[in-house]
Amino acid sequence: MIPLHKVFMPENIDEVLIPLKKVLQSGWIGEGPKVLEFEKKIGEYIGNSRVTALNSCTSALHLALRLCGVGIGDEVITTAMTCMATNEPIVLTGATPVWADINPHTGNIDPESIRKKISIRTKAIVLVHWGGYPCDIYEINQIAREYGLKVIEDCAHALGSSYHGKLIGNFSDFCCFSFQAIKHITTGDGGCLICKNNRDYQRARSLKWFGIDREKRQINARGIAEWDIIEAGYKFHMNDIAATIGLAQFPYLPQILAKRRENAAYYRKHLQDLTRVQLLEETSDRQSSYWLFTIKVDDQVRFIDYMYRNGIQTSIVHERNDRHSIFSNYNNQDLIGLDEFSRKMVCIPVGPWVGEKERNYIVEMIRKEAW
Repeated sequence: MIPLHKVFMPENIDEVLIPLKKVLQSGWIGEGPKVLEFEKKIGEYIGNSRVTALNSCTSALHLALRLCGVGIGDEVITTAMTCMATNEPIVLTGATPVWADINPHTGNIDPESIRKKISIRTKAIVLVHWGGYPCDIYEINQIAREYGLKVIEDCAHALGSSYHGKLIGNFSDFCCFSFQAIKHITTGDGGCLICKNNRDYQRARSLKWFGIDREKRQINARGIAEWDIIEAGYKFHMNDIAATIGLAQFPYLPQILAKRRENAAYYRKHLQDLTRVQLLEETSDRQSSYWLFTIKVDDQVRFIDYMYRNGIQTSIVHERNDRHSIFSNYNNQDLIGLDEFSRKMVCIPVGPWVGEKERNYIVEMIRKEAW
């Protein structure tokens, strides 16, 4: 079976195990020097040093909402075409998710739908770069500026993606990345929050760990760390074990991205002429990281079953969030683009484990159109 997702690890597993052993034997396995090193590495790569490593992208999204001041009675405009992790934090703040429609040709949130859904209760906009393909970031941020709203980017799919020549992580108020098990690189489980301004960054540094500013705390004469907690926080921090795994993987990110893009280009070239397959639209001003490669077919269920019977795992990956019971009380009207996209979309294997032989076979099975 050719898997849709697969955990990446270096072929020489000692590249992970040797530094991990040193950490385990160091006597310090919580948040420490390896986390700081990992944050620095992410910041240097993206070009924004205001990085806070966390235990998940979900925590990053929750923290971003907190920094936006989102709470009971507020509304957050978001997309339903995403992982539950994007929208559950909104509910947990006491706010109401308001579903904007998506562009059925990209899977990304539609700026004009965002504008139509803004009310006096709107506090923030959450966008998701579906599969790694960047949203209309400039247009969405312009709308946000007009109405005094904050923008949170869920970049879980988009490590290494670029928009107008700059890497994702440099545009909106908050950018949330995932290092969960099957992402481009993994820390086992983990994420990070990147802030646009220093004030939010400094608050994030303390809120991630019970509201404690660890850089200002001092040890008193009784050997007790002293600090004044002025704002209640969370237990969202990353630990050195997770960071060490991520650091061992980081040098491989360029080749991981290159292989995904190579496979995606092959699919686009060899599937573009099929009448029963629709490729998603792409423009030259943005580049996807291709965490997912999504196509649209008329009979979604039949296609997934056909591919599985031929040894290829495909999936919709995420169920549209507005169909889940926890969101049943929220309006899901006027989502025509979402209706079309969710009915037809399927993701096919695109990761670095898909070699020339595997991708040739995947294309061959799709081109047979026996489904």
